[in-house]
Amino acid sequence: METPNNSLISPDARMGLAGAQPGAAGTASAGAGLAGGADFGGFAQRVPMLNQFRSNPRVPLIVAAAILVMVVAGLVMWSRQPDYRVLFSNLSDRDGGAIVAALQQGNIPYKLSDGGGAILVPAEQVHETRLRLASQGLPKAGSVGFELMDNQKFGISQFAEQVNYQRALEGELERTIGSISSVKSARVHLAIPKPSVFVRDKELPTASVMVNLYPGRVLDEGQVVAIAHMVASGVADMPVKNVNIVDQDGNLLTSQSAANGLDASQLKYVQQIEHNTQKRIDAILAPLFGAGNARSQVSADIDFSKLEQTAESYGPNGNPQSTAIRSQQSSESSETGGASVGGVPGALSNQPPQPASAPVDAAASGAAGASAKTGPQNQRKDTTTNYEVDRTVRHYEQATGGIKRLSVAVVVNYEKKVDAKGNVTMTPLAADKLAQVQQLVKDAMGFDEKRGDSVNVVNSAFSADLNVTPEAPWWRTPQMIAWGIQAAKYVGIGIVALFLYFSMVKPAMKRAFPPPPEAAPTLGAPDELSLLDGPSMGANGEKTNDEDKDAEVSLLGHESKKAKFDRNLDYARMVARQDARIVATVVKNWVSDER
Repeated sequence: METPNNSLISPDARMGLAGAQPGAAGTASAGAGLAGGADFGGFAQRVPMLNQFRSNPRVPLIVAAAILVMVVAGLVMWSRQPDYRVLFSNLSDRDGGAIVAALQQGNIPYKLSDGGGAILVPAEQVHETRLRLASQGLPKAGSVGFELMDNQKFGISQFAEQVNYQRALEGELERTIGSISSVKSARVHLAIPKPSVFVRDKELPTASVMVNLYPGRVLDEGQVVAIAHMVASGVADMPVKNVNIVDQDGNLLTSQSAANGLDASQLKYVQQIEHNTQKRIDAILAPLFGAGNARSQVSADIDFSKLEQTAESYGPNGNPQSTAIRSQQSSESSETGGASVGGVPGALSNQPPQPASAPVDAAASGAAGASAKTGPQNQRKDTTTNYEVDRTVRHYEQATGGIKRLSVAVVVNYEKKVDAKGNVTMTPLAADKLAQVQQLVKDAMGFDEKRGDSVNVVNSAFSADLNVTPEAPWWRTPQMIAWGIQAAKYVGIGIVALFLYFSMVKPAMKRAFPPPPEAAPTLGAPDELSLLDGPSMGANGEKTNDEDKDAEVSLLGHESKKAKFDRNLDYARMVARQDARIVATVVKNWVSDER
């Protein structure tokens, strides 16, 4: 330690410094405490570790660097931590334990949430893990399907086999309904009657479905109809009307008929017809007037009535020669030869013949004899012919969904015209051009006058720009948002690292590696100025006044008063940096002099 320069101190200050030598150690210790940090006092003496900590200035640097590395490493690991997504939820304890065991066996990281009711895995492994667990038959979802029929016991009764089949069918339907995105879980109850050989006693099966939906989710009418059709198609001889669907709040989702007589599929068909017709009209008008300058609306009246008709007509017979013979029947009989025995059967017929008598007329007798000799001859012929009758049988079944009537309304914006000066004016369309537009609309929609279609085209100025809304800016796209979140993580890590460096590491480095002492500048001893801008002392220890200072300045001649003051102040600061005991001594002398 260098000794203080006594030429800078007045005689009184030298005396005070000499008298203060016994207590200088304590004052110097206090000054050292001001320059080098707080003094731990007796506590530091009782704890040797703190003494070693203070004696080694590099320990704070090492601690600060270790804290910085630990914080930065923790933030980096946190930023790289995978995003966990739900793998399965609402699992039973048995299924949850089986899935956790499978995940541990496959070295797949997982987390449990909702009290163990949900299992989370990294987002990029969700689908792969589900497929892998599905190959192992997990989860079983608390219901059994047709795998129940795999282990049938020998000698099972027909009733037990039928019950198992019904349970398996209910389980399969529950799994299928539960795969819908809005359905959290489902229960299916089937009432399948026992088959009967009597047609009159035949009963149709019924089904009751209870769906448990996710919070904030609802099933629209189309989804309800789809579930009803799926259940009805999965059970033999079950009509759709025998399926009732209820949600977790007890609301009946199915009804026997819609309020307007149309179900969801029919309404969708109507909307599709209107949309397709409107799309064709807009596509043909867009090149003529530009996008957004022509608007159209279509209203379709669809016939959903189902008609079946059978007609049978008979026509008169045409040419008999070309008429087909259906059936023909003929009979023929003939009788020839002598007399035959005739008469009434009985006793009179068995009597002997009477005696013969000569005929009166010989010619008559000859003819009678010939007749008797020749005998009777009878011939008969009957013919019956049946011809086919012309008959026509027609069965009409009209397809549903026929268009009964189309109504189209089109509004076209005024035509934009730009003159030579660049002025834009909106002018209405000519009558012939409107007629062309109307004809184009008719051709695009398939206009049928017999059907009663109507088209109305109006030319009017649009009050606002109806162009297509602009796309979202690039900075609002999902990809840019994801990149922004990732960049924000790294920027936050950088900010924390810089804060720790400037608040902990850099001060510790300054204390561990102090800068080398600056070389003493070649400054002359201050003349009659005390240290730290204190009152100046004369040669006899008396304070000098301003007139003496001015006299000295005038004697020097080559430097001004301010330059001299600055030089003395710099010299005093240098001495204070080199040895603080001088400052403490001078301040002590000033205090003593003021007293």
